[in-house]
Parts: sequence; C-alpha cells; structure tokens
Amino acid sequence: MKQENIKIRNYDNGEGDGNVGYFGGLSRAIRSLATGLKTTMREFFTPKITEQYPENRKTLKMFDRFRGTLTMYHDENNNHRCVACGLCQAACPNDTIKVVSETVTTEDGKKKRVLARYEYNLGSCIFCQLCVNACPHDAIGFDQVFEHAVFDRSKLVLQLNRPGSKVIEKPAAKPAAEKPAAKPAEKPVAKAGEKPTEANVK
Repeated sequence: MKQENIKIRNYDNGEGDGNVGYFGGLSRAIRSLATGLKTTMREFFTPKITEQYPENRKTLKMFDRFRGTLTMYHDENNNHRCVACGLCQAACPNDTIKVVSETVTTEDGKKKRVLARYEYNLGSCIFCQLCVNACPHDAIGFDQVFEHAVFDRSKLVLQLNRPGSKVIEKPAAKPAAEKPAAKPAEKPVAKAGEKPTEANVK
C-alpha cells in the first residue's frame, strides 16, 4: 500500500505552507479581527432605519412606490372613472380582476355599458401593476395598506366600486358660436384739397 507523505505545519520553526510562523499567523488573525470590528463599529454609529412596528402604526408611512392593495379612486360625489372596458381584467396574468358590466339606456335613447361590480381577489394578486398600466382612464391604483392577514380567504375578495357610485360623466360639448358675417370693406374717399389716386377714386 502506497504511503502518502503528510506534511504537518509547524508554527515553532516556521515550516508549512507559505512559511507562516506562529507570530505571522497571530498578526494575520488580528488584522482579520480588526477588519471585522471596523465594519461593526461603522454600522453601530450609522443612523437606524428599522421601523418599530406595530408600535408606530399610527405614524408609519410606506414609500411612494409601495404596492399595497388595489383600489378604485372616487371623488367627493362618489363618482369613479371606470368605464368597464375590461382592459385591466385582460392584462391581469392571474385572473385576479373580474369586471361585471351592464347595459343601460340613457335619456337620449342610446345604450351605454356601465360598471356594475368590480371584484378584486387580493389573495391571488401578485402586485405586478399591469392592470394599473393598462387602464386608459387612471381609474385604479395601489394604496399603501399592507395589513392583509385574515382567517377567512373569502374576505380577500373585495368590491372596489362603492355602492351607489357611478362613472363621471363627461361635460357636453358646447356648440360652436356662429361667427358674425364680415362687413364689406369700405373704399377710402379723397378729402378736400387732396389729389385723387387709384385707391380713393370711386
């Protein structure tokens, strides 16, 4: 059986890989320890950004680009801008949105599609924001609510349009005002003592 030569590092006489002696290894360990302590002390005096949640729940504010819960914007008159076009539902890769519309007859006898129910399943949402980007009227967006823990999954299915809300009606276009007919240009008349010219001769 072939014997393998085993080389044992001896710190006393400096033998071994790299000829590192006892004091050389000790200085290397001290330098490595000082490097780690330098990083530790620098981070120790760095201002802390840790949020003391839930103690600061009343004052906690997430950053502007945080995506919490999908919401539909309503004005003070309980009106929204959703026209039930379904582009957000088509853009959602996870079938999170369900737009239910209905057809109504307007006062002038025209049929119009309006939003009946806007369902949003928070439990299956992946917060990709494709629905927000697809909306041509900026009717939906993400808020900063992040507390979504519930005991029943059915509570994660939300209706975003408020009861009794309706789409904001566009103001009727005003008829163009008729311009007054242009008056015919009057020819200049030569004054007394002035020589008649081509411009003031009738």
